[in-house]
Amino acid sequence: MSLAEQTTHEADSATISASIRAILDRQKAAHIKEGPASAERRIDWLDRAIALLVDNQKEIVEALASDFGHRSHEQTLLTDVMGSIGPLKHAKKHLRQWMKPEKRKVQFPLGLLGARARVEYQPLGTVGIISPWNFPINLTWTPLAGVFAAGNRAMIKPSEFTPATSELMARLLHQAYDETEVAVVTGGPAVGEAFSRQPFDHLLFTGATSIAYHVMRAAAENLVPLTLELGGKSPVIVSKSAKIDDAAARIMNGKILNAGQICLAPDYVFVPEGKVDEFVSEATKSVTKMLPTMKDNPDYTSIVNQRHYDRLNSYLDDARSKGARIVEINPANEDFSQQQAHKIPPTLVLNPTDDMKIMQDEIFGPLLPIKTYKEVDEVLGYVNANARPLGLYYFGDDEKEERTVLDRTTSGGVTVNDVIMHVSMEDLPFGGVGPSGMGAYHGLDGFRTFSHAKAVFTQSKAKMVAEMFRPPYGPKTRKLLASQIKK
Repeated sequence: MSLAEQTTHEADSATISASIRAILDRQKAAHIKEGPASAERRIDWLDRAIALLVDNQKEIVEALASDFGHRSHEQTLLTDVMGSIGPLKHAKKHLRQWMKPEKRKVQFPLGLLGARARVEYQPLGTVGIISPWNFPINLTWTPLAGVFAAGNRAMIKPSEFTPATSELMARLLHQAYDETEVAVVTGGPAVGEAFSRQPFDHLLFTGATSIAYHVMRAAAENLVPLTLELGGKSPVIVSKSAKIDDAAARIMNGKILNAGQICLAPDYVFVPEGKVDEFVSEATKSVTKMLPTMKDNPDYTSIVNQRHYDRLNSYLDDARSKGARIVEINPANEDFSQQQAHKIPPTLVLNPTDDMKIMQDEIFGPLLPIKTYKEVDEVLGYVNANARPLGLYYFGDDEKEERTVLDRTTSGGVTVNDVIMHVSMEDLPFGGVGPSGMGAYHGLDGFRTFSHAKAVFTQSKAKMVAEMFRPPYGPKTRKLLASQIKK
């Protein structure tokens, strides 16, 4: 369903909200009428989601390229298509096991007398998904893996910043699913606000922390439980024990992916004093090898729109004016001032200070500040003095130092000797902490996030159990109490 036309004509918020609520009510009614989805039905939902990706690769690639001005076709297939099929297949493989009731221990003496306890994982009903613009397919389809595996229906609000992709998603999902199974609501901020206020059984929001505050307030009106996947400034620590050439290559590969427009992109790097020049040299070599040209290179992605392009250039202007050394990695010396696409070459910012905008905001682009340190304690102090990030990356072979970094920092997740990769491990939870998010999904953790863990206790039929806990209390009750109330 598209509310874009309504929004253009300034439909009042009540009308928009009522239209969204009507779909939600139909989904909830279908969920109650049809009962919990069987394993077979959940697998069918997952199979249809996989088929949409496999059968419509070309359209997905073209839509995203249109929205970005240019987006690497291979990166779209790698991250949005293949990166979504994996979680769906993982859920399909394991959901029967996940669905099984989980036996729990019954305390003495009830367990000896035949009482039983278990947890049953029950579908919630309808899960709302608000997906972002940077990986619009992946960050819709990957949540659907957990939503479907748990037996839920879904309503989706994709980003208005990628309109071609959002409309394609709406059309494909409408073709493959009944509206009581999956519905897509497109539109601008007014639609997003109305969507956030609906009484979903769970709401997943992926996007900026600044928007998450509004989403959380709106969801609170109906006490809707939330999973927030946000972002932040994910630090990289290059240990004195690290191989600089390998670390620089892996970091820069993570930074040029989607032109750095990734919530988990390395945001700034700590390099040991005395090794900055080597790091810059190796980073330059690595980028030159991967992208000998960029302006018309189909492997390098554009910044999504003019606003974000201007924002990133303002970070460079601000850093330059405050004394930072700017190293633009531009192997072919191309002129990026005259271009239709909004491409920015990978750029290192050396000697950044905390009063620079680039060190205050999540960068979300191909700019990379480089800081130096003498001892790792300095790094830990800096990381801990700032908001807890979505990701943290450590490069090195010093196991004791690695353990120290893991123990003395808090982040949503960690990748050791690479960047970003923990998010692609489907058997690991993906989520943030504090300002970088709350809750987690992927794999079993996603199944449980989108399920209600229902406690079920079956009492013993033994007559003495019933009598033991009823008045008038006698010697047996007092004996039991005495046996249990002790140090």
